[in-house]
Amino acid sequence: MTKPTRRSLRSTAPHSSGSDPASLDAPAEPRTNGRPEDSCPACTETTLKKAVDADKENWIRCDACRLWYHWRCVGGDGELEAIDKWFCDSCREQAPTRVITFKPPARKSTRNKAVRDYAHMHTGVASDSSKWAQMLEHKSFGKDNFRRMEGSQLSQEWLDNDPTAMTEPVLVEEPQGLGMKMPDRNLSVDDIAEIMGRDTTVEVIDVPSQSNLPGWTLGKWSQYYSLQPSDRDKIRNVISLEISGSKLSDQILPPRLVRELDWVEKFWPNTKKGKGHAYPKVQLYCLMGVQGAWTDWHIDFAGSSVYYHILRGAKTFLFIRPTPANLTAYERWSGTEIQSNTWLGDMVDEVIRVDLTEGNTMIIPTGWIHAVYTPMDALVFGGNFLHSYNVAVQLKVRNIEIATQVPKKFRYPYFSRLSWYVGEKYLRDLRAKEEFSPRVLESIDALAEFLVSEARTLERGSEAAKREAKEQVPSEKVKDASAVARELRWRARLASGYGSDGEDVDRPKTKGGEHAGKENGLKRKRVEEHTGPWAEGEPKFRNFQPKLWDAFSENDQHETRRSLMPPPDKSEHWKETWMDWTDESTPAADGEDVEVGRKRQVIVRVRRTPKGLERQRVERVVEEWGWRPKDSGLDVVTVKGS
Repeated sequence: MTKPTRRSLRSTAPHSSGSDPASLDAPAEPRTNGRPEDSCPACTETTLKKAVDADKENWIRCDACRLWYHWRCVGGDGELEAIDKWFCDSCREQAPTRVITFKPPARKSTRNKAVRDYAHMHTGVASDSSKWAQMLEHKSFGKDNFRRMEGSQLSQEWLDNDPTAMTEPVLVEEPQGLGMKMPDRNLSVDDIAEIMGRDTTVEVIDVPSQSNLPGWTLGKWSQYYSLQPSDRDKIRNVISLEISGSKLSDQILPPRLVRELDWVEKFWPNTKKGKGHAYPKVQLYCLMGVQGAWTDWHIDFAGSSVYYHILRGAKTFLFIRPTPANLTAYERWSGTEIQSNTWLGDMVDEVIRVDLTEGNTMIIPTGWIHAVYTPMDALVFGGNFLHSYNVAVQLKVRNIEIATQVPKKFRYPYFSRLSWYVGEKYLRDLRAKEEFSPRVLESIDALAEFLVSEARTLERGSEAAKREAKEQVPSEKVKDASAVARELRWRARLASGYGSDGEDVDRPKTKGGEHAGKENGLKRKRVEEHTGPWAEGEPKFRNFQPKLWDAFSENDQHETRRSLMPPPDKSEHWKETWMDWTDESTPAADGEDVEVGRKRQVIVRVRRTPKGLERQRVERVVEEWGWRPKDSGLDVVTVKGS
């Protein structure tokens, strides 16, 4: 059937008999059943007090009984424009198959999402500003065992000596010792509008729909924020006001540990930061939430970590661990239809609740999935930072953003360019034999893999992909992106104890079989620089092959023979005896019957070099020795050697 107009600017004056209601974008001959024309079946004393001007009134019609209702009486904070089919309460009770449906989101480069009401959407109950608080009351949460620390304990020493550091959220109840500077707690939102400029554009989020609202300035937001909670027409939120370079930023300094870890602080050139330069401006955010505000489940862009200081008010955080299973559930939930009617907490192993109050500072590490509720008006300062202690998860989150088609506007800005700056600096450090902890070396290896993938795009991608990848390479620092990426990968693996071919067979191991590192007191073995025919004018590291081999041949030979040799004895020195033994031609007089199988493999390859020619001949021999006792066909001992 043809859908009626959902949005109606209805006049209180009755329609004349000669008018055409359809042309007035208003309900045609509404069925009022004796009620005043400016009321609806859902009107109560409370809603009548909230009546607005007649020419601004929004109406919605039930698709079953065709009665018209004030949207303020039945829709609460929901978005009228998002409704596709709508039925009143009585019609839904008569026929449970009648379900309210919503229009699909428009294709825009914003993150507008359908109205989320996890507790009531499937029942069609009208949403209200208290639904998030009600949900927190009825959901069960895991125990908050997150560490409480003193500010002075958040140090580089903590990171180097505690393997769990920066793997779970940490709460610092008082700011002393953090090396942090924050504005006076009496700073008001109106003061912020004055400092930043009242005409400054600000992104405001409509909480029920979790979508951005256009046309807001700090001056307008200040007026809204100053209202009493009961006087606010809707619940709105501000979480993305970045203030770097402003006068307000002069009053803020992130915690000392954050500044020591932040990739932008450490690796982005100082000459390319500040006013007039494009760089990742994600370090200083001002968040202004009103009572009842809710930020839905999310992971901060590119898995960046967060510092979060409550200057005034309170916040309630809900956390989900970034396990592989939970990240998979988040990827399945994010940006899909189930996001509109499914509570992510029901899809994961556990949700942990943490309540923050005035003066608290929280460090949220890489990849943690979280949602935030505001139980009272709050003013918060915080920021995002990438670091070198969990790069693999940072890249995993970035891949999730790409898979779920998060618009570039909402991703970490200049991520690839920043990664090249980081990789180039670590390459210089590794060349200089700098020492790094195993966690950092693992992160450098993960970063190198990402840069190698970028280099492959530069080499073999489409023209558009090549152009985009090339724009992200800082040419003033990285002259040969492919060489930098591959040498970084090789040096990171070598510093971690891997063999020269990137395999871990030569890496020192602990008793339990895990690879050992610096934490076990084992010094990494240094390998001499490559001094072969590519030494002049080329990067000097082993296994770097600027060119494929021009010719390649492989020859395999198999043979089996019988001999008389004693099997390995049971002493502790049997291995040394067999490692040193080379005389295969003379059978031992006291030997036993043994069958020897031998596989001989010879590989020869050649290629041209700047000096002339390089030829490699690799010979590999594998022997299998199997002794048989007298009058028996069973193998007793088998020894393999090469």
